[in-house]
Amino acid sequence: MPERSDRPPRLPPRWFMRLFWQAHRGIYRLTGGRLGLWRPKPNGWGAMRLTVIGRRTGRDRSVMVGYFEDGPNLVTMAMNGWGDGEPAWWLNLQADPQARVDLPDGRRLVTGRAARGDERERLWARWGEIDKNLDGYAARRSDETAVVVLEPRSEAQS
Repeated sequence: MPERSDRPPRLPPRWFMRLFWQAHRGIYRLTGGRLGLWRPKPNGWGAMRLTVIGRRTGRDRSVMVGYFEDGPNLVTMAMNGWGDGEPAWWLNLQADPQARVDLPDGRRLVTGRAARGDERERLWARWGEIDKNLDGYAARRSDETAVVVLEPRSEAQS
């Protein structure tokens, strides 16, 4: 039976999503980074490891997130599994925008920021091409979902 269009698309239970991402991080760690990261496919997303500095602890905090490339930039979303509230990594990145990402082809230093205005609309539309349920998932959240742009930085900017 098809889903009604006035209802948000179904998501797996929150515990399942958390377990999936924990397992993903575990596979990455157990294989020394050989498994768990992939480049975006045409009309698809990739997986990267994002490391930010904890705003309270000052320690590295890493998370696996989906992304796509926009020129030299990497684009992800601060969606917290489509639940309310901001993910901790996004709060940390807002407090200190300097971060690093691990990709299949190596590590990059980046500076993170929220896309605004026309840029946000363009990048949101690009995510919508990748995930046809994007607007339905986003409707589950009471706040707007941040589209996060990770811009490359040089070692000298560290």
